[in-house]
Amino acid sequence: MKKIAFHTLGCKLNFSETATLSRLFLAEGYEKVSFNQKADVYIINTCSVTATADKKCKQAIRKAVRINPEATVIVTGCFAQLKPKEIVDIPGVSLVVGAQEKLNFPLYLKHIDSQKAPTVHSCESEDVSNFFPAYSIHERARSFLKVQDGCDYVCTYCTIPKARGKSRSGEIADLVKEAKEIANSGLKEIVLTGVNIGDFGRGRTEDFFSLIKELDQVEGIERIRISSIEPNLLTDKMIDYIATSKKIMPHFHIPLQSGSDKVLQDMKRRYDTDLFRKKIAYINEKIPQAGIGVDVIVGFPTESQAFFDEAVAFINSLDIMNLHVFTYSERDDTLAAAMKETVSVNVRHQRSKYLHMLSAKKQRFFNEQFLFTEQNVLIESKDKNGKLSGFTENYIKVSLPYREALLNTIVKVKLTALLEDGAMEAKYL
Repeated sequence: MKKIAFHTLGCKLNFSETATLSRLFLAEGYEKVSFNQKADVYIINTCSVTATADKKCKQAIRKAVRINPEATVIVTGCFAQLKPKEIVDIPGVSLVVGAQEKLNFPLYLKHIDSQKAPTVHSCESEDVSNFFPAYSIHERARSFLKVQDGCDYVCTYCTIPKARGKSRSGEIADLVKEAKEIANSGLKEIVLTGVNIGDFGRGRTEDFFSLIKELDQVEGIERIRISSIEPNLLTDKMIDYIATSKKIMPHFHIPLQSGSDKVLQDMKRRYDTDLFRKKIAYINEKIPQAGIGVDVIVGFPTESQAFFDEAVAFINSLDIMNLHVFTYSERDDTLAAAMKETVSVNVRHQRSKYLHMLSAKKQRFFNEQFLFTEQNVLIESKDKNGKLSGFTENYIKVSLPYREALLNTIVKVKLTALLEDGAMEAKYL
């Protein structure tokens, strides 16, 4: 029995696709092992959102080759699509697979069986238009369900549309069927993933609002989370519906990217700070307990000190849970990379550090509001301290005494203390 190992970099969408590939190989008779172990085949699913992601991809390749120099090493994902020649020249790489064929399982088997010399497949395709369904089970206590792929936006800093292709999505009927399969596996929570999930159904009569209403009816699934959704695509009627739903969690992940209207304009984002502020205010009005995470990019070329200060003031004014801070990284073939203005790497890191501190402050303030309250927590895993770890409905991380039988169950707890890492201690009720 051949052994296979997987390594995933980047987003939840990548995780769902890796999980799907994993199931296909297991059905073919392969034995799945840890990426740290010796395997016959290594598949690395890459990200390219930053230069750091590119670096991690190369490190993973070298690690696989170091563990087993004779292994078949296959690289796919966004970095593979954008820089295939750079990857195939790395010693030990066997096959580079682009986005068009990422989940074309027979392609992988054919290459492994034939033991071909290093090759690149489908990365030359500029029109990535196929939608490959994917979801994860058994890897975690929650399932990542891919509902959409690709993006038609032209943000000046982003290469994802080039790596992932045009916006496209699955059919609601098919996604409901997959959700039922997830429910039958025993998992309690589904996270809806994609590149731009609010764009679901573009070009068809279906839309994202219709999708969440249908998934809300699937028996056996107790929790549904919406991953990152653009503020201009998160409609008031969606928020109104989520406010009344018992399954769709009061948790939002919304990209802001900058709190300066000038920088947002230079980024070619499709909203301004006024729209964003109103969206946050509407969520808090309709769902007062909602946890709202916000993406921010620091160090964009035109982010002067004045614009950064403006952004900080805006973020400070928002009633949100925390920030997800990304340091700007030049990406080839983007408009931002050609801009004359630049922010030094040192200043970028300073600003990132400041926003991380602001995020910790906001997380602590948010958590304090729920101290000594009763919450429902989905127990997901054992943490490094030997305790159980899980999340409340509004996505507060919780630490609990270890009870193995409670893994992948929803338990009622009382939040009892704040922890330094942004989590909270709790006791069982």
